[in-house]
Amino acid sequence: MDSLTDPRTVDPRPVPAGASPADAPPEVIAPALPHESPLAMPVQSLSIRPHVTRRPDTAPAGLAWRRVLVIGGAIAMTAYAAWEMYLVLSVGSLSWLEGVVLVLFVVLFAWIAFSCTSALSGIFSLLHAGAGPLGIDPDAPVPQVSARTALLMPCYNESPARVMAGLQATYESLLATGQGEKFDVFILSDTTDPDVWVTEEAGYLALRARTGGEGHLFYRRRAKNIDRKAGNIGEWVTRFGGAYESMIVLDADSVMTGDAIVRLAAAMEQNPGVGLIQTLPIIVGGRTLFARLQQFAGRLYGPLLAHGLAWWHGSESNYWGHNAIIRTRAFAQCAGLPHLKGRKPFGGHILSHDFVEAALIRRGGWAVHMAPGLEGSYEEGPPSLTDLAVRDRRWCQGNLQHAAVLPGRGLKFVSRLHLLTGIGSYITAPLWLAMLTAGLLVSLQGRFVPPDYFPSQFSLFPSWPAQDPVRAAWVFVGTMAVLLAPKLVAYVLLLMDGRRRRGFGGAIRTFLSVLLETLLSGLMAPIMMIIQSSAVASILMGRDSGWQPQRRDDGSVPLGALLQRYGFHTLLGIALGVVAYLIAAPLFWWMSPVILGLVLAVPLVALTALRGAGTGLRRLGLLMVPEERTPPQVLEQAGAIAERLAVELREVEAVARLRGDPRLRAAHLAFLPDGGARRRGDHSPERLVARAKIADTASLPEALGALSAREKAAALGDGEALAALLALADQRG
Repeated sequence: MDSLTDPRTVDPRPVPAGASPADAPPEVIAPALPHESPLAMPVQSLSIRPHVTRRPDTAPAGLAWRRVLVIGGAIAMTAYAAWEMYLVLSVGSLSWLEGVVLVLFVVLFAWIAFSCTSALSGIFSLLHAGAGPLGIDPDAPVPQVSARTALLMPCYNESPARVMAGLQATYESLLATGQGEKFDVFILSDTTDPDVWVTEEAGYLALRARTGGEGHLFYRRRAKNIDRKAGNIGEWVTRFGGAYESMIVLDADSVMTGDAIVRLAAAMEQNPGVGLIQTLPIIVGGRTLFARLQQFAGRLYGPLLAHGLAWWHGSESNYWGHNAIIRTRAFAQCAGLPHLKGRKPFGGHILSHDFVEAALIRRGGWAVHMAPGLEGSYEEGPPSLTDLAVRDRRWCQGNLQHAAVLPGRGLKFVSRLHLLTGIGSYITAPLWLAMLTAGLLVSLQGRFVPPDYFPSQFSLFPSWPAQDPVRAAWVFVGTMAVLLAPKLVAYVLLLMDGRRRRGFGGAIRTFLSVLLETLLSGLMAPIMMIIQSSAVASILMGRDSGWQPQRRDDGSVPLGALLQRYGFHTLLGIALGVVAYLIAAPLFWWMSPVILGLVLAVPLVALTALRGAGTGLRRLGLLMVPEERTPPQVLEQAGAIAERLAVELREVEAVARLRGDPRLRAAHLAFLPDGGARRRGDHSPERLVARAKIADTASLPEALGALSAREKAAALGDGEALAALLALADQRG
């Protein structure tokens, strides 16, 4: 019998749609989870090549030539740039310092050349748009699906109002397709904040009541966050994965249209050899200037890059961790992540799990595709550079861990390239800093160190330390052209599409927005260089990044915190400027973009974190995206629901919320494993300490003041401790 149509899984007296959870008697509570359908998920070995079953090939024709064009083009560009840079530095002879500069330049230029050719290859895909190898045609009628798919929403101390609003908008959009019965939604909470946890439960009950989603909307909280998000998804697979053909993994800020979800599920059914399909999430909802910069850049330049990646990746694409559909069986068979040897930050569970999971799924013989032309996939970006840096620190540690995965046996060449580029995205920052330092030393040597024209070694000619300034200028121009070419091409392609052009505000406003985005991104680049270099250094010294929830809306930071965090950047910029000017005025002007970005770090970060600055530019029609001019219905609905829930699910202390809502209290106990009873062998220190502390107190405020956040969460998960807290609350009342 289908576990979700089994009458034992749903209470026969459901709460009417639109009713408040508190309106129903405590006993009317539908189960929070369906019957379990276990699926084995063995841990994979990186040292043993797995047996691969042959599956239908979905790689596009001519894929090898596409890769030759992209990779070969990057190599050719790098070789030419290296030769030109060699001529710049070797006017007399090449000193060892100049040799260091040359090597670093070649590595960094190869990085930007590869990014450039990858992006520009998107022209071929965009100009010959079609259904692609998976047959996903956004203009065709919505296909019918027969297999069951689960939507998974992992969350960690996120705003319950935001999570429930996005889920409700997504779920109702899915119901509007007429195929909602084929989809179930799971809220997979790893929340550790006890007040947020109980608010999540209240939001879940209200969501279920509003939508009539009993039997299709489920909630599960893990008491222990083993292996973080990867462990959260893995735990669901091993308990419930056997009942679902596919799963769509969302993020806490994800919103998707029902149309996109159904088309992804249909593509999985029609392509039995495909293990994963990644969409292109569009960044929306930006309010601060920084968020709007990210949003504009992602919307204008992102499709070109995504189409380019899909064009040459073919069936060996990548996974970005959310807004993607995964064949559950493929994930279970291939993506059980091993713990890396050694201690943190390099050892332990893999933080940036998505790249590795895609590589392992492909290693197992399943195709991994990207569907950049499928619209209806949305996410939000960080509100400030500070928030980006916090997230980046965790990603940096996770990507550096990939060095231990790279030698894994059986990985495809392109999968290794994905892992290598992930590492390179952070290693390039300290390399850039090293190149600037070496360049300064070369200039310092030429300015203050007397040249040894006739060294002791035999030489027919004197040694003249010099560089070619004219050729150096042309190398700089060429490097800037490679950096900016994808932006220019994306803008030109926009001009050819009237609908998109109007969505961005027209040709002139879009051009001004491109200039503004390029200027501000250029100024912030040196700040990110220092941030990422510091992150790499701290990781190499053994410091773990931890796991912190992300801020979504407010990017403001107090001035004191800004000075503490970015004061060093300002001092470094002033020092670089003074040193460069003392060496030579032309060197100062050459380095002025880097110097200016660092000197202005504090005001630049403060300005870009302001909502007012973002709102002002929006009024002028700058940094606009189509989703702002013509908002999709699912986003409008999510925003409207979030405004209502911000009041209904406002922050309330957990015990007070449970005491005031009998139905929520009953549901909370029903959702706990064994109803909150201690299992034999459970000697959790937090649980035992919480019980003791509560027993020693005479009032609820005293008890709450004595408990740490972990102990309070343990008490809320323990029936006996919770009863004691509620008794203290009743005494106060």
